[in-house]
Amino acid sequence: MRNHEIPGGILPSHNALFYGGGWHAPIEGGYADTFNPAYNEVITSAPVATQADVDAAVRAAQTAFPAWAATPPRERGKLLRQAAEILRQHAWELSLLDALNNGNPVSALADDAGFAANCLEYFAGLASEIKGETIPMGDGNLNYTVQEPLGVVARIVAYNHPLMFAAARLAAPLAAGNTVVVKAPDQAPLSIIRLAELIGHVFPSGVINLLTGTRECGEALCRHPLVRKVTLIGGVPTGMAVMQSAAADLKPVLLELGGKNALIAYADADQDKLVDGIIGGMNFLWSGQSCGSTSRVFLHESLHDQVLARVAELLPQRHRPGIPTDPKTTMGSLVSQAQLDKVERYVASALCEGARLVTGGKRVREAPLEHGFFYEPTVFADVHADMRLANEEVFGPVLAVFKWRDEDELFEIVNRVDYGLTGSIWTTNLNTAHRAARRIHTGFVWINNSSQHFLGAPFGGVKHSGIGREECFSELLEFTYTKNINVKLA
Repeated sequence: MRNHEIPGGILPSHNALFYGGGWHAPIEGGYADTFNPAYNEVITSAPVATQADVDAAVRAAQTAFPAWAATPPRERGKLLRQAAEILRQHAWELSLLDALNNGNPVSALADDAGFAANCLEYFAGLASEIKGETIPMGDGNLNYTVQEPLGVVARIVAYNHPLMFAAARLAAPLAAGNTVVVKAPDQAPLSIIRLAELIGHVFPSGVINLLTGTRECGEALCRHPLVRKVTLIGGVPTGMAVMQSAAADLKPVLLELGGKNALIAYADADQDKLVDGIIGGMNFLWSGQSCGSTSRVFLHESLHDQVLARVAELLPQRHRPGIPTDPKTTMGSLVSQAQLDKVERYVASALCEGARLVTGGKRVREAPLEHGFFYEPTVFADVHADMRLANEEVFGPVLAVFKWRDEDELFEIVNRVDYGLTGSIWTTNLNTAHRAARRIHTGFVWINNSSQHFLGAPFGGVKHSGIGREECFSELLEFTYTKNINVKLA
């Protein structure tokens, strides 16, 4: 879908920043082009928020905070449910807008609005469950705790699922009584502007505020003295920068960062399901641009050759790059030229270090994809633990396959990396499954499964993969603090 083929009503009708219940032109930053990565064409421009805009948005959120915090939890939940219903009504146009702007297939994005709506409803139901406790202190004292909202929360979201991340991550802080400022990804801001058009009016003025901009916008949010917590979905370098900026004001952070996640197959694994799990776990649908992708596959030597051959045979059939806005497309483009260049560097590095290219390994140059940022689904075998491909997150459609024999050596290599987000274990032996799940150093483990999220189950990482947990009750408590109250009785 070229830009002149965009259906009416898909693009946002506003080209401004949304805060304080209204639309505002950038104070200083102006506008920047945003692209359709499938064709490397400009779609439109988007406003660029700078420090002045951030200050205005944060102050609007701070002004709205006391009244929103005092709003009864059930009323807050009611508004969250209204927003969820609106998202469901506009799910297709939102998925099409993200596909147009970030290059992921519309088929892969089709459930994003629904997942975000589910999150809004989930936390709406938990709004009245933020409870304290009484603590016995003996006669003459009543001691109890309450959970109080923090204030203004900044949420910085990633480009691979802009709408889903922005809408879903509003839910917990709003349910807890906080006000929120969201920063859209600079690569794909359009669905966040459209989100403001759709649900901005549902909440009182200043409760939700949505900004588009570059790194300056994010840094200003991290450093603003009225922001009480900063959260990020993004890469490790960005997470470190956010943490450093927030540390200057002792702000707490919640970080969901990158992964170099392992899929481990034992000799007794169901090979048919394993092959599906390997291909699905790499998230080739969105060109591997997912922090939870199982990008390192460890195959026991007894099944290595046959499983690798089947993956190499089936992968090009299941995932062939195509135009993201076509519902038949099963693999989209990378988000930008910079991301394409990064993938090409990692492929060149793997070849130089001696990895064996099994399939893929090239940029797509055939029409109508020749001008976009498309890369073939790629698999390397004979990968060793000291290679860059074995240790660094590519965030692209490149799978690294290892052969293993000794279980102790296996887990030494699996856990050697700086990341610890997800892991996937494949075996038909229950004892093996539980033992392996305990030995892998990650925040989330699938057994005979991969890539699936379960609302209510805590998602998050250890080591460089992040701090804190989301998509669960713990996320709600992340946006409160404990206040102890002691009453001296007469």
